[in-house]
Amino acid sequence: MDLELEGKRAIVTGGSKGIGLAIARGLAAEGVDLVIAARSAGPLEAAARGLAEETGRRVIGVPTDTGDDDQVQNLVVRAVEELGGVDILVNSAATPWSAGAPTDLAATTDDVVRREVEIKVLGYLRTARAVAPHFIAQGFGRIINVSGLGARQANSIAQTVRNVSVAALTKNLADELGPKGVNVTVVHPGITRTERLTERLTARAENEDTTVAALEAELANNSVRRIIDAREVADVVTFLASPRSIAITGDAVAVGGGVPGPVYY
Repeated sequence: MDLELEGKRAIVTGGSKGIGLAIARGLAAEGVDLVIAARSAGPLEAAARGLAEETGRRVIGVPTDTGDDDQVQNLVVRAVEELGGVDILVNSAATPWSAGAPTDLAATTDDVVRREVEIKVLGYLRTARAVAPHFIAQGFGRIINVSGLGARQANSIAQTVRNVSVAALTKNLADELGPKGVNVTVVHPGITRTERLTERLTARAENEDTTVAALEAELANNSVRRIIDAREVADVVTFLASPRSIAITGDAVAVGGGVPGPVYY
């Protein structure tokens, strides 16, 4: 299938590593030119340079804190100036959820929730607000918000709130922007093989005299019984970013390898 992405232009936030970097790579492989954004300039520049060399596409790193609206506005201005426009926005910038973060009511302070919402919800809103006029003017656009299967589990107040909020934001944007040619979707990864997970499991394997593969097998409680790789999440996002995805908007697409038991409809 030709995804009709050749020559499209995208912004990927959180694009210097993990799922964001995998998505940027997937888009570039389909002929998309990119601006990738992240807070740390050094890793971002290295990622942009590596992707450009690997794919032959134009890839520009723009250091951006999506918690700052001025920086978000600058990101979109730079993308339009450098690439001649923008067609796709992938929101993947978020503070990683920490296994040690508080989950109970007493420990869930206002600041704990604010920290989670500031980047993953308001940050996504800021970027969408900045690119929307460009999408509307050209009658085409794709926004894909990376959230998480924490939206479907009550394991933590703050984690569930931030992920459900991204889904709610997505649906509101989809209904408003759909008549103007803009599709908006949310993807929910589960446990995903990224550099961060591999580093954590490698350290644990050394301490426990086991292997990364054995530890991954313990974690793989999804329907396919294996860890989903960031590249496989990127495959789904790449399709959603394409003109061929017109039939999907406002909905959540789970990309965690299936959740045994519950029926989601």
